[in-house]
Amino acid sequence: MRSRRLAHAAWAVLAFNLLVILWGAWVRVSGSGAGCGSHWPLCDGEVIPRRPSAEKAIEFTHRATSGVAFLAVAALLGAALRTLPRGHRARRAAAWAMGFMTVEAGVGAALVLLELVADDASLGRAAALAVHLVNTFLLLAALALTARHAAPPPPRRAPSPPAVRALAGLALALLLAAGASGAVAALGDTLYPARSLAEAVAQDLSPTSHLLLRLRLGHPALAAAAAVAVLLFAWRRHGEPAGEPSPAVVVAALLALAQAILGLVNVALLAPVALQLAHLLLADLLWIATVLAADGTRAA
Repeated sequence: MRSRRLAHAAWAVLAFNLLVILWGAWVRVSGSGAGCGSHWPLCDGEVIPRRPSAEKAIEFTHRATSGVAFLAVAALLGAALRTLPRGHRARRAAAWAMGFMTVEAGVGAALVLLELVADDASLGRAAALAVHLVNTFLLLAALALTARHAAPPPPRRAPSPPAVRALAGLALALLLAAGASGAVAALGDTLYPARSLAEAVAQDLSPTSHLLLRLRLGHPALAAAAAVAVLLFAWRRHGEPAGEPSPAVVVAALLALAQAILGLVNVALLAPVALQLAHLLLADLLWIATVLAADGTRAA
């Protein structure tokens, strides 16, 4: 029973982190990254800003909710250490989640202290955002696996064939690459908005455009490759003799299709804010579903 409660707590912490991630994206698209100045962890030298501007309020809210998320992951790890025996998968996953959350806080602090925010268009900022995205995905994976393994175990079964497990690894690697490139593409969309699709394509192809714009072309290719890999993995899992695929496999396939469609709409409509946030949320959910589906290829 205590293990089941731990699983529910892990799912709740995962859901809260998704909200924090979306608010972090809103900080970027609203240009509020410098709302608290170059101060961290204080906001413009204050613990709680008085009479904050809109930008300062948005950035401070992100910092406050990120702090709550950090404490929630720490509490989850503490509960896992108290509840589960040494060597338990959920206990190890919770420890990894705490590690990734610590890195998350460090990267966020570096972005502020190095002033890689607001209108900064440096490659250093692009690289930091890509690292931030990859670490975020790994944090979500660790939290999802904590929830998965804290719950009562399913019936024992044989592992999937090596080819299926290889496809799972390929899908996960491509999703990480697509996510990192998506963070760079989103930064380019924010800093250099286009007035038409033709202008956006011209920006991407022009040798004189900023490198952030020319790098945008890599994201659709990586995203398409990731979607194909997820669908192939789901198809092979469906054909396994063990029976019907797990819900995570079906959800991953459906999310891959939905994400591909939303990506095309996002490009056609020049990445409006609402679609950028929806695209990020679907990317997070697709990653989580694929992680859980890939974990299901192991022997129980």
